[in-house]
This record gives sequence, C-alpha cells and structure tokens, in this order.
Amino acid sequence: MEDIKFKIVKKSSETRARITNFETAHSIIETPVFMPVGTQATVKTLTSDEIDEMGFKIILGNTYHLYLQPGADVIKKAGGLHKFMNWKHAILTDSGGFQVLSLKEIRKIEKDGVMFRSFIDGSKHYFTPEKVIDIEEKIGADIIIPLDICGTYPSNRTLAGKELDITLDWSKRSLKAKTRDDQIMFGVIQGSFYKDLRKKAVDSILSLDFPGVTLGGLSVGEEKELTREMVDYTVSILPEDKPRYLMGVGDPISILEYVKLGVDMFDCVLPTRVARNRTLFTKNGPIKITKAIYREDFTPIEDDCNCYTCRTFTKAYLNHLFKAREFLAGRLATIHNLFFLQKLILDIRKSIEDDNFLEFYESFKKRYQQANYK
Repeated sequence: MEDIKFKIVKKSSETRARITNFETAHSIIETPVFMPVGTQATVKTLTSDEIDEMGFKIILGNTYHLYLQPGADVIKKAGGLHKFMNWKHAILTDSGGFQVLSLKEIRKIEKDGVMFRSFIDGSKHYFTPEKVIDIEEKIGADIIIPLDICGTYPSNRTLAGKELDITLDWSKRSLKAKTRDDQIMFGVIQGSFYKDLRKKAVDSILSLDFPGVTLGGLSVGEEKELTREMVDYTVSILPEDKPRYLMGVGDPISILEYVKLGVDMFDCVLPTRVARNRTLFTKNGPIKITKAIYREDFTPIEDDCNCYTCRTFTKAYLNHLFKAREFLAGRLATIHNLFFLQKLILDIRKSIEDDNFLEFYESFKKRYQQANYK
C-alpha cells in the first residue's frame, strides 16, 4: 500500500486530540480538518475560489451522484474532477454506500454488489467494489473510499455481522481493483453498534494495511451518546500512525467532542444545508435569522467574524433576503457557516499546539450551549 508520509505533529497531554498531516497528490492535509461537501462537483451556492479563500484544502465529492450525473466518463474527459470544477486542492470521494443505503425501496444488496435504481430517472444500475473503484479512478480524487454496506439503526446483530463480512470482502476486492498510484484508499470500519463486530472490522482492515481508516455506519439516526461510545471504543483500538476519518459529522459541538476522542477528519452537509434553511452558527449558539428580533438588527452575525458576509452585511439584511426568498440569502449564510467552521478548526489546532485543548473545549462548549436555540 502507498506511503502517505503521515506525521503526528502534536498531541494533547490531557485528551486524544492531536495535530497531524499527510500528503496527497494535490495538497498536504493538516488535521483536525473539516471537509465541505461538494455532492454535485460544487459546494452548494459557492465557487471553488470562494472555498479556497476560506482556507479549505480538501473537499468531498459524491461518487454515487457524480456517477449518475454527469457521469464518470464525462468527468474523465474533462481531465478529472479537479479540472472539471476548477479546484486545485485535494478531493475525497466516498463510495456511494450511504446513498445506496438510503434508497431502501429501490435497491437490493447482494454478496457481489448492490443493485439500485437511479433517483433521477428510475434506470437500473449495479455497483460492485470493482466498478466503484473504476468510477473513483475516472473521477480522480486524491482519497477514495471502497464500496461498503452502511448499516442502519437500530440494527439486527446477525444481519450486521453478515453485512460486515460482505464489506470486508469488498475491501479486499477494492484493493485488488485499484490501479492508480496517485490515489490513497482508506479502509472502512463498519460493525454497526456492536463492539465485537467493530473490533473484528478494525483487525481485518488493519491487516489489509490501508493507509487511513474511515469510521463508517455512525450518525445514521442513533442517539449522540451511542455515537460517542462507538467512536470512543473504535479509536481506542486503532493505531496512532494512520489518519482517522469520521463520516457525517459537521456540527461544532460534535466536531469538538470527536477531536477530543482522537478523530482527525470530518465531513457533513449540515453547515451548508442549515445555512440555506436560515440557521447561522455563532459562538453563542445557532440563530434562526428570520426571527422578528433580527428584522431591525443592523449588526453583523458576529462582530468579530471576518467572513465576507459579516464584513459586508447585517442581520437585518439577511433577515430580509430570506423572507424575500432571494437566492443571495443562502449564499451569504453558507459563506458564514463554512467560515465559522474553518475558524473553529484553526482555533482547535492552536489550542492543541499550546496544549490547552481541554480548556478551549470546555470554554467553547459552555458558551455555545449556554443559550437555547435563538
């Protein structure tokens, strides 16, 4: 397996929080890191330049959606996803397993692969581990994820065990199918909410020597305390010399919690989705910008935020844009929420550097949660 030159830069003396870095074909990735989600080769409402200007060095692309539209061959002809969307930094593509899982009425999981119907036109498609790798190689992401079965919650233990066995077999097949040396493949840890299955997954994935690991099958509807328990346990049995990626987490408090437990990488549609639905992150907790109290509030979302939105407009203006259903509303809110998360990540790194992460964690969490949803 390829060498990604993984380096632990600094570790917290009181928690598992850490700063690491590793090389990809397009960027050196510094962690902790949050990856904005560009499902359709775009982070919704924003340009690649705007994402770059915020300081992000890696984004996420969605294998399932890009395969269906515009198609992997189109992206390959464009010169790969980087050229297609004019993004000069790193890209991670997921396997499509989670999206296929969500299509319960129009998919069928088999030992060799997954049959599903397109949500666009109902056409029938079949994903095998080999086909997914072929798609991801055509897309050309820096980090790729092999096809897996993302379990459900609650889950039947017998079924979870069978699905894990299939996922582990698919992992082996994916490694054999991979041909590009400039792409890094992370192994996926499944096992539902059963610690013995998670242990089996960790042992198997590590034996295959993937350069990084993905904690899959979490944040699928379970209580947050159960997510935390599974993350805590899984990370506790992982080696320190590989990056750890937790899928589907993007709210500020959860990012803090899982950095504390030793997770390095995160992605989620939440910050951009809630932005388009009128919710803005602030250090004092999220606010609903269309509430009446903001109609004549001529101050920025946050006085000390240096994002374009806060430097240029007021809460009253955003309140008006959303109520008038102007497209600009979602853009401005998205800019702020992503900038907020990137600033949080930088502050987390600084606190680890200064070895006061636990103090920062407790301070940020207390302030963020002190007020109810406004």
